[in-house]
Amino acid sequence: MISTTSIWPAPAKLNLFLYITGRRPDGYHNLQTLFQFLDYSDQLAITPRKDGQLNLLTPIDGVPNDQNLIIRAAKLLRDNLPERFAHCGADIALEKVIPMGGGLGGGSSDAATVLIALNTLWQANLSDNELAKLGLTLGADVPVFVNGFASFAEGVGELLHPAHPEEKWYLVAHPGVNIPTPAIFGDPELKRDSPVRSLQELLRIPYANDCELTARKRFREVEQVISWLLQYAPSRLTGTGACVFAEFDTKSSALQVLSKAPEWIKGFVARGVNTSPLHLVRSEFIESVK
Repeated sequence: MISTTSIWPAPAKLNLFLYITGRRPDGYHNLQTLFQFLDYSDQLAITPRKDGQLNLLTPIDGVPNDQNLIIRAAKLLRDNLPERFAHCGADIALEKVIPMGGGLGGGSSDAATVLIALNTLWQANLSDNELAKLGLTLGADVPVFVNGFASFAEGVGELLHPAHPEEKWYLVAHPGVNIPTPAIFGDPELKRDSPVRSLQELLRIPYANDCELTARKRFREVEQVISWLLQYAPSRLTGTGACVFAEFDTKSSALQVLSKAPEWIKGFVARGVNTSPLHLVRSEFIESVK
């Protein structure tokens, strides 16, 4: 066990496009989506313990610690390790910057960071594939963050293929509402019949999100943000929302538009990256303790 306190990033993600290709008998939807990370992250300060306690030092209002994905991920990892790891614990402090309920994957990313970090700190030596399988039981997006590379995802999001989209700059805006995923996927008018296409084909056509029309229709604030951003740049919903993003070729052009934003738009500018900041930090950490 490596007992020092260390800081681990949990990056946000964007769905650069999202198409719904059908509904499955189990009620879930088949998707084709392109994930890219943002160089914009929650930070987790983790101190391993030897008494088996798992403590979240920064509780989230309304979420009991034992239901928090961070603690659930830590317990899940330990429960799937040999008996000699039973004494392993950790104190975890979360510095949250990714908006909750925005479609940026914050909770899933926090869980993935805990799996990666504790696997490293406890010296458990599970592979990323093994960690991703564990992560899938916590949420469909967790394996993307565990694997750490931009991905074209199919199925319910669990079939991942590495992808290399352009690393653009994004203005990400939160309209101030939370959109429960069932509010989108349960809408009878949701577009569910996009044709299945290859990644090569999808990269050639303008990107779109099949959830966007439903989100714009049901949530006036989303409609207002997209309409405002479209004056300046190609813009669309990420995931099922509520966050919206506009793409730019330079940081300065994105910041220029953000400076014009009305007060009710809460936003930030970040670069899209195809390698997760979490994996870069892990590589540096492993080098530093050799």
